[in-house]
Amino acid sequence: MHDWANVAELVKPKSLQGGLVARSAPGLPFLLHEGTEVAFVPPVLDAPRRGVVREVGHLGDGAYLVLFDGVDSIDSAEALAGCSCLVRRSDLPDGFDRVVERELAGFEVYDEDAGFVGSVREIIDNTAQRLIAIDGEAGEVLVPYVDAIVIDVDREARTVRTRMPQGLLDC
Repeated sequence: MHDWANVAELVKPKSLQGGLVARSAPGLPFLLHEGTEVAFVPPVLDAPRRGVVREVGHLGDGAYLVLFDGVDSIDSAEALAGCSCLVRRSDLPDGFDRVVERELAGFEVYDEDAGFVGSVREIIDNTAQRLIAIDGEAGEVLVPYVDAIVIDVDREARTVRTRMPQGLLDC
């Protein structure tokens, strides 16, 4: 699915009419807007597989209330909670994922288990996947820039929160 990009996570249902609380995917600004077509992944039995954003409202603290065509009940919203929203790259602004990456230089990186890891030096484009180069007390650490590891990017606090696999930080 290289033609698609994960741009948002559906956190929880918010209204009886099928509204969902959504947050941007790690490292991205919020990219869902009225008319955006999305694919919900992973697919859920008895829930829509695709939708079109009908309405977006800012809730504060990086959260948004999103209403989708075809998601019109609390049951549908509950089924989709925890899903990601994929959008065709051709429907996104050019460089949508590169601008934010340049902004990450100097951000402090914290891991759920290890605590402070170091500061982002740069994002490295690798053929397999992008990597975050972190300078810390243990020297350079290269961390895959994937949703399973990068949990949250807080631009206001200039921090990156991670969930690193066991052994990644061992020297």
